[in-house]
Amino acid sequence: MMQSHVAAHGMAVAPHHLASQSALAILREGGSAIEAMVAAAATIAVVYPHMNGLGGDGFWLIVPPDGEPIAIDASGAAGEQATPQAYAGLARIPHRGPQAALTVAGTVSGWEEALKVSRDLTARELPLARLLEDAIGYAAEGIPVTASQASATAGKLHELRHQPGFAETYLVEGEPPKAGSRFRQSALASTLRRLTEEGLESFYRGPLAEHLARGMAQYGMPVTLRDLQQHRARRPQPLRLEHQHGTLWNLAPPTQGLVSLAILGITDQLAMADADDATTVHRIVEATKQAFALRDAHITDPRHLDVDIQSLLTPAALQALANKVDDRQAAPWGAGKGPGDTVWMGVIDKSGLAVSFIQSLYHEFGSGVVLPDTGIVWQNRGASFSLDPAHLLALAPGKQPFHTLNPAAARLNDGRVMVYGSMGGDGQPQTQAAIFTRYVLQNAPLQESITRPRWLLGRTWGESSDSLKLEGRFCAKSIQSLREKGHEVEVLADFSEAMGHAGAIVRHPNGLCEGASDPRSNGSAAGY
Repeated sequence: MMQSHVAAHGMAVAPHHLASQSALAILREGGSAIEAMVAAAATIAVVYPHMNGLGGDGFWLIVPPDGEPIAIDASGAAGEQATPQAYAGLARIPHRGPQAALTVAGTVSGWEEALKVSRDLTARELPLARLLEDAIGYAAEGIPVTASQASATAGKLHELRHQPGFAETYLVEGEPPKAGSRFRQSALASTLRRLTEEGLESFYRGPLAEHLARGMAQYGMPVTLRDLQQHRARRPQPLRLEHQHGTLWNLAPPTQGLVSLAILGITDQLAMADADDATTVHRIVEATKQAFALRDAHITDPRHLDVDIQSLLTPAALQALANKVDDRQAAPWGAGKGPGDTVWMGVIDKSGLAVSFIQSLYHEFGSGVVLPDTGIVWQNRGASFSLDPAHLLALAPGKQPFHTLNPAAARLNDGRVMVYGSMGGDGQPQTQAAIFTRYVLQNAPLQESITRPRWLLGRTWGESSDSLKLEGRFCAKSIQSLREKGHEVEVLADFSEAMGHAGAIVRHPNGLCEGASDPRSNGSAAGY
């Protein structure tokens, strides 16, 4: 797939085509890009249940036609019972089970906060029942199981089968659902209907919150009703990068948005426009190592930062890092942060309002714990905490965990507005750099920028090694050149899901919207 989709009025991109269509339907009815995104977020929580859901976290980057972007951090903190003592005797926090489900799920609070922004910007609103209509229908009537869902369920079954509520929610007669079969989630449909009746606020401060808290107590999770009641989405100042081609934005801590901007800021000091494939990969990989070092030294709960993160993106700071990039030799490399299952989606409406959005459970199916009678599987984002009290990411009640999630946006000097992103743990900032470099600096068409072979340094969804992974479509000469520079190269399939599910939308100065989705996913770009 090499051709972008172009439309005159609006565009939505998602890694599942049904989510794209849910967003498109809202745009056609006059809804804002934000309302369309809420509809897509609800639908994709149903149709891509292994990747995201109501029990996870979300981050928003909203770019109005004029004025500064608005960021929303809808990520939850560790519960009041998530004390170091509660994990005494363990080397690390488990990735599955009730002890892994230790942070508040912030996703729904992000939907609510974003809809407030939409009302402020447009002075109108569609009913919540309309925004969640598709999601409720798909949950009640059934979805077509994707190969991705079938594979993730089967591949992680040994970790998930015996987690509370998992088997009755995600297995069919005790086995993973087959790709192409119809899969129903009646309890989740009921929960979504309840939200339309009680309001999104009920997830945290209403009857639904009380129901969730009882289930948490039943399973021995460290999150309580008081934790839910205290949670609210935040609007932090987004990070920004002044690039030679425009202004770029991403999310501030606890996300790794710094990494995504730092990579592009470092490579902005290098001659990327005419670089061949091997040189492009090498320079971005070397910039990634420098950016990951910044991340690992500084990124944590924003209340615990030891440096002004924006100060790390000054031209002088980035030039110093660019000076460390050696075109002849790969720098030593340690280990990444690990995998992450996520969905990135974008929407731009006819007014020019643009949204870049990420929603996630962290690992496939998160903790694997499904709260009773809700259909909600709870995230395991808290597994990124450390049990070492001296560590930057040391566990503490009320503390936000480190997040790989970071939606991106840019206003280019020529008037184009771009929203873009990807799933994939360590791979998110690298894929963002690949897309931006190919499209903006090297003038590749938008869809081709996403479809071209990609790479990954470190670990991402479905991968556990820290090598430099290349898709098999790279030419032999490029692969050999990277090995000669000292990279530990591992060649994967031609189109590997390990590279994440990327997407992008560009609004051109003439008002036309161009969208591109990832052929590695079940997604689409849908416009009108």
